[in-house]
Amino acid sequence: MKEECGVAGIILPGDRPKSNAVAFKLYYALYALQHRGQESTGIMVHNGTNPLSIKGMGLVPDVYNKDSLGRLIGNAGVGHVRYSTTGGSKIENCQPFILNFKGGTVAIAHNGNLVNARELKDELENEGRIFISDSDTEVIGHLLVKELIKHEPIESIRNVMRKLVGSYSLVIFINGVIYAVRDPFGFKPLCFGEVDGGYGVFSESVAIDTLNGTLVRDVKPGEVIVFTGSGFESHQLTNEPHPAHCVFEFIYFARPDSVIDGKLVYAVRERIGKELAREHPVDADIVSPVPDSGITSAIGYARESGTMYLEGLMKNRYIGRTFILPGQDLRETAVRLKMNAIKDNVKDKRVVLVDDSIVRGTTSRRIIDMVRKSGASEVHARVGSPAIIAPCYLGIDMATRQELIASYKTIKEVEGLISADSLGYLSIDGLMRALECDKNDMCIGCLTGEYPVEIPGEKCRKKQTRLDDFSKAERSSQAVSSDSL
Repeated sequence: MKEECGVAGIILPGDRPKSNAVAFKLYYALYALQHRGQESTGIMVHNGTNPLSIKGMGLVPDVYNKDSLGRLIGNAGVGHVRYSTTGGSKIENCQPFILNFKGGTVAIAHNGNLVNARELKDELENEGRIFISDSDTEVIGHLLVKELIKHEPIESIRNVMRKLVGSYSLVIFINGVIYAVRDPFGFKPLCFGEVDGGYGVFSESVAIDTLNGTLVRDVKPGEVIVFTGSGFESHQLTNEPHPAHCVFEFIYFARPDSVIDGKLVYAVRERIGKELAREHPVDADIVSPVPDSGITSAIGYARESGTMYLEGLMKNRYIGRTFILPGQDLRETAVRLKMNAIKDNVKDKRVVLVDDSIVRGTTSRRIIDMVRKSGASEVHARVGSPAIIAPCYLGIDMATRQELIASYKTIKEVEGLISADSLGYLSIDGLMRALECDKNDMCIGCLTGEYPVEIPGEKCRKKQTRLDDFSKAERSSQAVSSDSL
């Protein structure tokens, strides 16, 4: 699996002299969110007259420098780090998307994936709209501009949300104001905090910590928050009875030090390890993680089982992409380059190897073979997620059903294919205990094959938000200002 995307938006008080402070703060925030996307990045800051932007392919420190950031003057801006789920890897798809129209300037940073993007794009193209990318974010941009010509921003955003099916956490700049938008089910994380006398909106709270800010709260599913330089105002546009937060944010994607939907990710992952130890105990000498995402769960497993925690694998954290290497021999070298066994720690030992997930099984097999060749007497695989049996349509670049090993193999068959002495997946109930929530409040489509929204050819576990849900929510919920929160 590949990471998703990270979004950021910052607005500082308008009575301050315009400076490059927003640009540099966005830079550091995106650096903190780099784990969410390493393909491309962009920053837009508005100087009150024109949008000023930098975009590029690659990592945050490679795209920006002190001089280029220093030229981005303005009190409000939007940033993005990207890994593609819809749209190819090319500069045209780099975000934020900036659209100038007769009413001003719009810039959009998007984390998520629209299920009906193709249908919406076809409708817009039939109206004569021209697209420069193949990203679903540009579809949102065109829909929004079309509405802004006729309506004020909140009404425009509501009308756009009525048309979107899928996942979206958005940070939008419209004429000097920042808007935070989360889809009705809250698939993707989004939070905001106080930053240097103003406000910042980010995919994860670690960005607020990096800027020495203060986390206020998460953006609620179906909520739009309007940020000006002096305060913020909340509009609850939908009221779904159950959210559908992505479980893989807690299992894999988010940084352990992030707080997402009121839960510290580190604590959830430690509880995942404890639940895994209760469900799948084994006599062993050491518990070792597959770094990095398996570390916290391995600590939990070791504490619950009373087995020594000892690293048997070391990750090289300075590796770029290696999947482009041709030939099986070079691919095997790439695995060893990314990760190496600590032979003295595993030799003649019964090892419990804790990983976050198994997708195709090929990487798991190579890692287990590596540990065996380093002298381990037994290798027991323990997985901090239930078996992945179905693809994700809502923002994770996941394999097809044919490539998902658990979709057509029994646990015993997977155990043999990855060369483990035993294999234990965390159960869905165990995962929910670790999350301390009801499974109806999480998106677990990849684990069950039933999705929270309607996807052609797939089962839907609950109804899609209806258009009239927006008007009901608006009638029952007035705008709430920062003074009353």
